[in-house]
Amino acid sequence: MDRKTQGRTDMTEHGTTPVAARSLVAGRWVDDGSWAERQGPFTGTVVSRALVGDAAMVEEALAYASGGARVVRSLTPARRADVLERASALADERREDLARLLALELGKPMKDSRGEIVRVADTFAICALEARQMGGEVLGAEGWERGRGTTALTYRAPVGVVVAITPFNAPANLLAHKLGASFAAGNTTIVKPPPQAPAASTAVVELLLDAGMPAEAVQVLHGGADVGSALVSSPVVGAVSFTGSAGAGAAVARAAGPKRLVLELGGNAATIVCEDADLDLAAANCARTGFSNSGQSCISVQRIYAHRSVFADFVERLVDAVGTLRVGDPLDEATDVGSMVDVAAAERVVSWVEEARRGGAQVPVGGVRHGATVEPTVVAGPEPDARVVVEEVFGALVAVLPYDDFDAVLTTCNESRYGLQAGLFTNDLRRVFRAWRELEVGGLVVNGSSNYRLDHVAFGGVKDSGIGRESPRWMIEDYTTVRTLLLRDVSLWSDT
Repeated sequence: MDRKTQGRTDMTEHGTTPVAARSLVAGRWVDDGSWAERQGPFTGTVVSRALVGDAAMVEEALAYASGGARVVRSLTPARRADVLERASALADERREDLARLLALELGKPMKDSRGEIVRVADTFAICALEARQMGGEVLGAEGWERGRGTTALTYRAPVGVVVAITPFNAPANLLAHKLGASFAAGNTTIVKPPPQAPAASTAVVELLLDAGMPAEAVQVLHGGADVGSALVSSPVVGAVSFTGSAGAGAAVARAAGPKRLVLELGGNAATIVCEDADLDLAAANCARTGFSNSGQSCISVQRIYAHRSVFADFVERLVDAVGTLRVGDPLDEATDVGSMVDVAAAERVVSWVEEARRGGAQVPVGGVRHGATVEPTVVAGPEPDARVVVEEVFGALVAVLPYDDFDAVLTTCNESRYGLQAGLFTNDLRRVFRAWRELEVGGLVVNGSSNYRLDHVAFGGVKDSGIGRESPRWMIEDYTTVRTLLLRDVSLWSDT
């Protein structure tokens, strides 16, 4: 297989040679075809170019995947795990180059970009562990009289072909989750990266190939929704993993039909600050996690409900904490908040701020845009039905609202059509368990904001936030099917 390097960025301050992100089809990197340019949202210059897939390439990739699935499923779990462990080590070695690609393509600060690549290394290591632990079970067939003299066994068989569609906000780590878990399960995978981060995504695939992943295990097709739709609708595909907006997820589900689906979709996560909370801890945590990656995370802090008795004090401390965040060049090591994915996204956030202000909300900090960069914004006391409260902002904005009754605020949180993750600051264990029981979310973080995730822990939502759990152990369940073996006249318990 041709493994020629995709390209390296020029390490001068802002002068970068655009990185060529080729498509990978049927074991070869494709150079010929239509190329799409990606402008860095902070630099405003072209930082990468992607070879866009067409109908012929989609057809070729699907045909190749059918044969590739037979090759990959024949690899022992130990061989798959060895590849993933080498990939984990390579991610550590290439951390700076990969992080820089993220910073250039997405405007994500280097400290956040490095953190994402650390998680890539962890995720590959977790996938390797899960591969080594794959197996099945002996069922209690003889626990019932009709099962007497029968031994029943199961194992998890790969579905064959997986399509992985990744988002722009964490393109490297979410690709590691999808592709790493799919390979650990014994599948071949067709990856469709986000158009906003083609080079970073392709670099992760290249890393896996350099670690020894066989050519039959992965293909890459760049492009838009048309490419994704053509892939997921194919009967060749056994499972689809998609991360993106709720609307796009619904479209993927319609196109895919009756296939195994893992959909990690949108959110407008709530964090509750009770009257007994450590306000300094809560304010510092919400400021840091509310504006990392400019708030472009499905679990980013969006709605904070602070008890009315501490509301004003909390807002003041939050504004002070936000004021310590440094906004600027994502390549500057001191930068905490870089740019958003593009100017249109930044304009949308600022327009929602002005809408909330006209509705009576206060904006004690932020609300200002510089190109694709939005200064960290706090909207205090918006109307409960304001868009900054009920819709997914996915930007550098946090709304703070007062509440009076704990049970009532749980009900308010549940009125959202989303249900991904929530945060709760309190020292009252009874409240913790009540919130865990009553909140309609996939996960609850106590004495932390909604924006906290461990890559080896179950992660996913309910309602319009998706279906399935996107962490390697749980993803492998979606990427495999249970096969049962019934041995008649073979008993574990008796010869008669």
